[in-house]
Amino acid sequence: MTDYTWLLVALPLAGAAILLFGGRRTDGWGHLLGCATALAAFGVGLSLLTELLGRGADDRVIHQKVFSWIPVGQLQVDLGLQIDQLSVCFVLLISGVGSLIHIYSIGYMAEDPDRRRFFGYLNLFLASMLLLVVADNYVVLYVGWEGVGLASYLLIGFWYHKPTAATAAKKAFVMNRVGDAGLALGMFLMFSTFGTLSYAGVFAGAPAAGRGALTAMGLLLLLGACAKSAQVPLQAWLGDAMEGPTPVSALIHAATMVTAGVYLIVRSNPLYNLSPDAQLGVVIVGAVTLLFGAFIGCAKDDIKRALAASTMSQIGYMVLAAGLGPAGYAFAIMHLLTHGFFKAGLFLGSGAVIHAMHEEQDMRRYGGLRKALPVTFATFGLGYLAIIGVPPFAGFFSKDKIIEAALSSGDTRGYVLGGAALLGAGVTAFYMTRVMLMTFFGEKRWAPGSHPHEAPAVMAWPMILLAVGSAFSGLLLWWGGALQHWLEPVVGVREEAAHALPAWVTTVVALGVVAIGIAVAYRMYATAPVPRVAPVRVSALTTAARADLYGDAFNEEVFMRPGAQLTEALVEVDNAGVDGSVNALAALVSRTSNGLRRFQTGFARNYALSMLAGAVLVVALILAVRGW
Repeated sequence: MTDYTWLLVALPLAGAAILLFGGRRTDGWGHLLGCATALAAFGVGLSLLTELLGRGADDRVIHQKVFSWIPVGQLQVDLGLQIDQLSVCFVLLISGVGSLIHIYSIGYMAEDPDRRRFFGYLNLFLASMLLLVVADNYVVLYVGWEGVGLASYLLIGFWYHKPTAATAAKKAFVMNRVGDAGLALGMFLMFSTFGTLSYAGVFAGAPAAGRGALTAMGLLLLLGACAKSAQVPLQAWLGDAMEGPTPVSALIHAATMVTAGVYLIVRSNPLYNLSPDAQLGVVIVGAVTLLFGAFIGCAKDDIKRALAASTMSQIGYMVLAAGLGPAGYAFAIMHLLTHGFFKAGLFLGSGAVIHAMHEEQDMRRYGGLRKALPVTFATFGLGYLAIIGVPPFAGFFSKDKIIEAALSSGDTRGYVLGGAALLGAGVTAFYMTRVMLMTFFGEKRWAPGSHPHEAPAVMAWPMILLAVGSAFSGLLLWWGGALQHWLEPVVGVREEAAHALPAWVTTVVALGVVAIGIAVAYRMYATAPVPRVAPVRVSALTTAARADLYGDAFNEEVFMRPGAQLTEALVEVDNAGVDGSVNALAALVSRTSNGLRRFQTGFARNYALSMLAGAVLVVALILAVRGW
């Protein structure tokens, strides 16, 4: 029995503890420790993968009970860990890509006086996400879920002296608490229905549960996924999260936080398979979000915010695929893995550009950087080709499969979902081509005195390795249905739909849509000069996209203002009702006390007179009674 699975979480967690509690004495080598613990976790992940590969297909599950955590009556929760075909994919992505981001951060944060604290937070993020994906029950998953939320708050607000960073961190934290409440309620419902919160117990009892309970569980889990994975309607925090250092953006968007929601849905597939209504909710959220993010990305001049909108859209593809059930689970994970490579590479490439341009993030002040930054241009370019789905790069295989799965049913719903996925592919090609053209091509629009320079080797090599993954990971995962067959014991066997379109038709149509998006972007941004200041007079759609399709305005009008009014009404009820009754009782006691206080004058003659009057009264009563 494998008994070292706990090291996956313990190594980065120990690194975080040493760096955060060790103080300034660790400044000189803290960044090296942070990288070492991340790489060690990756090594443990490779070892576990090797052990799984050495087992039979029906025996590829490793369980480890660390200790009994909550032994309270019927609620029996162990700190249990589980490595299977699904979790090991996430372990390798989190620790592998996370390690490259750690190494890149050595150069990116070299001049920051709090670099040691930054690496401590990165280690905490890694440990929390690893705990989330290796848990064997929902309670331990929830601990990792909350740890990810805490680490994201600390990293987004790392430069807390900037009001925008502090506000963005609070916004992400609060919006994620909404999703966390949904996940917690879903867990409560599971326990009341099944009497357990272990994956094995919940999934075994699911077939006997009522459809209404399963639908409620699925929708509550979806609410949690929407917050962590920045899906509509809880997506508004993701763009503001770009206020953190660029390596944070890469870690959140490629390897950790936003993938947590997809993991939760796919891990809970036995529940969703039994609830078509919950699955419908998942596909609607995914389809809406993939278009939502794509349109927002078209209007962003900040390179990181454009990539953030892209993440929202790409996660939407994954959620859409996960909502298709066994027909899409494996493809959701495939796109998640390929996205981990090309999105991390794109973000690290944007960080290299920002580093070279002296922290300038507006693409309208870039242009012509391909010659000044050849390595960044090449690695970023490979990520660009991967995300828009140009064969044979990674995104082509994973995104094309999602579009094919969406269209496979052949009915109206399938064509609507497939049409949304195709439209998203075209818009993705447009905005990513826009990013490439505005950044690396055209005339130089640099600020006077700018001298862009290539990133140092410690930043360049992680970008190169991620570019290699962007180029080849999709082919490796697709070849012979490798990933699909690997995941079948966890997500089920995919059955081909009877009315499925031929794969080559889907491929040709998708590539045609991508070509149109590239052509439109080329015509708009390569054949005409790009102004250094964004035009003020634009279309209504562009205005809406610049405002994130009014996501914040919607939340303010629908949730914040009514919530504030409800709070004010409750305060009035409290003041007039609860406090009013308490204050009335207090006033009665006060008036009574004031009345009684008048009999206490402090003069002896008054007290003597009162005593005489009382004695006379008592004598008179006695005489009256006797006479009677």
